[in-house]
Amino acid sequence: MRRREFITLLGGTVVAWPMAAHAQQVPMPVIGFLNSASPEGYAPELSAFRQGLMESGYVEGQNVAIEFRWANGQYDRLAALADDLVRRRVSVIAATSTPANLVAKAATSTIPIVFTTGNDPVKLGLVASLSRPGGNVTGVTQLTGELMAKRLELAHELVPTATVIGLLINPASPAAEDAIRDLRAAAVNFGLQLTVLYASTEAELDIAFMTFHKTGAGVLVIGNDTFYVSEAKQLAAMAIRNSVPAIYEYHQFVEAGGLASYGGSITDSYHLAGVYTGRILKGEKPADLPVQRATKVELIINLKAAKTFGVTVPNTLIGRADEVIE
Repeated sequence: MRRREFITLLGGTVVAWPMAAHAQQVPMPVIGFLNSASPEGYAPELSAFRQGLMESGYVEGQNVAIEFRWANGQYDRLAALADDLVRRRVSVIAATSTPANLVAKAATSTIPIVFTTGNDPVKLGLVASLSRPGGNVTGVTQLTGELMAKRLELAHELVPTATVIGLLINPASPAAEDAIRDLRAAAVNFGLQLTVLYASTEAELDIAFMTFHKTGAGVLVIGNDTFYVSEAKQLAAMAIRNSVPAIYEYHQFVEAGGLASYGGSITDSYHLAGVYTGRILKGEKPADLPVQRATKVELIINLKAAKTFGVTVPNTLIGRADEVIE
């Protein structure tokens, strides 16, 4: 072989190598993100989820893609959204609300699912046990559901003259009946009555707050629901507009002018879910990943709001608060 022919052949080989390597590249994995609410109000949680992914070695747009599916409070849309993610054969489904958890589990038994929920995932039927989830599902649970009774106690401390406590609940939530039952029992323990207001849309929220005082209740406990999370600022505005002292679970409500919040850190649970999603993308199995518990609990009190509502906050309660807004 002549030298010039050899160089030409070698040059052709060098050009071919990148083409062959490109043909063998693994496609970018896709995460299906399923939530029953809307993206409004979820910026901190999404940031925490992405941070968890990054800690596991994944950055959106670089080595992983995320397909978002939001039901915008219309829970009956979740099944179709989940089926769409299954048809697209996403690598993992991050189901970040209790309604989305249940729908995702029903939609697939093969695609790994990482959930976040404020309820008991064993009682919901998501996993066999916290330590040994089994199947294709694992995730993060926080103390939200367990703290509902504590929020009623907090409401009683803030407004001790109220003999009737209101509970705002989304009837579409899978945990609605359990929450009502638990709060009724807690109310009896304090010698109080519980009246329930239902709302699953913005219009129904308006009606609930406008009719609150007609129920005879003196303070309102807002139930756990992802739709309410996305409406946290609106809930605070409605409480102020209708002079309703209300207790919620997340800090966004208090920062927007609500009276107080007491609950688990939702951003903490999303962060942990992001870490687990990344670990599964690397090859770990959901069945081998114990359900994690986001144990951080925050009590936040807005003294400015308390003055607006005519509520005197006990010094003992201020001393227990993680944050006091003045």
